[in-house]
Amino acid sequence: MGPVLNTVYNNYVSTYAPKPLTKYDTHKKSELRSVYNSIVKLNKDEPWYLPTTSKDTQQYAVNLKENARGLRNTIAQLGGLEKDGLFRKKSAYSTDEGVATAVYVGSEESKTEVPDFQLEVHALATTQENLGLFLQGNGRAALPPDTYSFDVNINDMNYEFQFSVGEGETNQQVQERLVRLINNSDIGLRASLAESEGRTSLRLTSEATGLAPGRDYIFAVSDDHTSKTHGAVEYLGLDYTSRDASNASFSVDGEELTSQSNHLTLGQLFDIRLTGISPEGQPTKIGLKTDVESLTDNVFHLVGGYNDFVRAASSYLETQTRSRQLIREMKGIASVYGSSLETMGLNLAEDGTLDIDRDTLRETAAGTQDINETFGSLKSFSNMLLRKSDQVSLNPMDYVEKVMVAYKNPGHNYPNPYITSAYTGMMFDGYF
Repeated sequence: MGPVLNTVYNNYVSTYAPKPLTKYDTHKKSELRSVYNSIVKLNKDEPWYLPTTSKDTQQYAVNLKENARGLRNTIAQLGGLEKDGLFRKKSAYSTDEGVATAVYVGSEESKTEVPDFQLEVHALATTQENLGLFLQGNGRAALPPDTYSFDVNINDMNYEFQFSVGEGETNQQVQERLVRLINNSDIGLRASLAESEGRTSLRLTSEATGLAPGRDYIFAVSDDHTSKTHGAVEYLGLDYTSRDASNASFSVDGEELTSQSNHLTLGQLFDIRLTGISPEGQPTKIGLKTDVESLTDNVFHLVGGYNDFVRAASSYLETQTRSRQLIREMKGIASVYGSSLETMGLNLAEDGTLDIDRDTLRETAAGTQDINETFGSLKSFSNMLLRKSDQVSLNPMDYVEKVMVAYKNPGHNYPNPYITSAYTGMMFDGYF
């Protein structure tokens, strides 16, 4: 990936796709071919529209696609892409989520009993932090006007940063420039300004935690052998490590262990995130919830994904008139199954979201003998949501107010990249 494309991709991920990627974001060649064929057919039948140039509208369209992706992934994570797989996902529990959270990642078809684990956390993995000198923020920088550079060694890679200091620039202006420079580089380092009584300091923090065997730092800053003028590291104090990185320390069923990260797997069964230190002598129990609790959790996650999507679309009601059409369609899908959903404790609200009567839902789940029979209508509802999310993801421009130029000649139209190019260009706009 070239430097410009890399910048575009990083901007897309940080601006439009804050949600973490999942295994459902990878696709087989056959799936990609199917998407391609759908795009070709879509572009063949679409009328011609004037290009959309509004930045707000462009961001709305990209966000709409990402929210559709999020809804699809929610359904996929509940087994909705597999026949008879929906709502059979097992749920994990943690007796103290202030110490650790747990997600079951083992096989849903496993016939063996899943064991419980006793987890006790002694220390969390920490990041490395370098804190520079506190300089008078509005004071004139003592660095002579010139082009400076310094090197950062991180993950066994060396990166050189170059910047200029102009005549009369203040310390804070120089520091803020370096904050932008470092954060835009995306090398696993985050920069920020620390302030105290009118003085500012440049803080560098690693994104990674812990230390690999034989290493005593995550990153190091130096300008001893840099290509441009040196002196910035000493003046700003960038080489001072204010907090060393450290590994997580914990025990599982009495066995003492360490980890570079606060994210780990227990027995290839549970995905664990360490969140705090255990009270002395009080281990946290990790295990599987009962089938009724797991089923209830699955329904909560489905409804949560649906509500998040509707609320995201509703947030554009005042600025994007076509978002009303999407909300009406979502409400229409839910209303089709309205009476069936109500018997499970799911009630359609005026704004298009679903409210959950926890007691009714739990009673329904507890009395379930056959998931397909009891929750059949909810499965059909989720299948409709899956199709709608695919449709929105394929062409979010359907819900953008745009000016039509002309219909295509019926019977004589042909595939063209117009609609998809207009959408894709939104992510690249401004980089070329």
